[in-house]
Amino acid sequence: MPPQAVAAHERTGTAAAPAAMLDTYREVLTPEGVALHLPAAGPVPRALAWLIDLFVRVAVLLALSMLLGLLGGLGQGLYLVGLFLVFWAYPIVLEAAWNGQTPGKRALGLRVVAGDGAPVGWLPAVVRNLMRSVDMLPFGYATGLASCLYDRHGRRLGDLVADTVVVHVAPRRIDPVLPPATPQAPAQVLLPDEQAAIVAFGERAPRLSAGRQAELAALLFPLTGSAGSEGVRRLYGLANWLLGRR
Repeated sequence: MPPQAVAAHERTGTAAAPAAMLDTYREVLTPEGVALHLPAAGPVPRALAWLIDLFVRVAVLLALSMLLGLLGGLGQGLYLVGLFLVFWAYPIVLEAAWNGQTPGKRALGLRVVAGDGAPVGWLPAVVRNLMRSVDMLPFGYATGLASCLYDRHGRRLGDLVADTVVVHVAPRRIDPVLPPATPQAPAQVLLPDEQAAIVAFGERAPRLSAGRQAELAALLFPLTGSAGSEGVRRLYGLANWLLGRR
């Protein structure tokens, strides 16, 4: 900070404004005061997800045409109904009922959520997908692409109207990494929440100071019968046992 700015800051007692971050993270503050960081998806992964969904829909329509073609005129009428449902109900139903994901979004690790990070509901899902007819104008999703590039969170017009955002889904850790310790069965039956708390301790404790680890381990002294570093080690053993490493 230049000396003149430092002097002005000291005189006014105000803090300098932080520089804007060049990323697409959308920060949402919950009523509990917890800041959620939603990693908004850009137009490239969204376009790839759309292509996968298009392939799925075309495959479904081909299968329908072969089956309903055997029914003559009735089959043609049913095919038109299926055509409407596949192209318009497909994304609405899946996004609202399948945790904000279509097969394409699931394959690309994407999810539609509400603007505040909550699961997307039926009404936002209907609105954002009906607005595709506008995002497609004048050709090839040009309006939607322009909106994605202009908006810092990569939202097309449908997302802006429905107050939704497409975010990257963090990969779920299947095999948690815990410090090595001899697996040890608990001396008493533990409730699911208690088991989850011990496993969470095993995952997070290595990032804490030794003093904080011992402080947390002391809370479970009635279970481990030890305190300090020995209590921490026994909790690691319990966590490994609960994960099936015996």
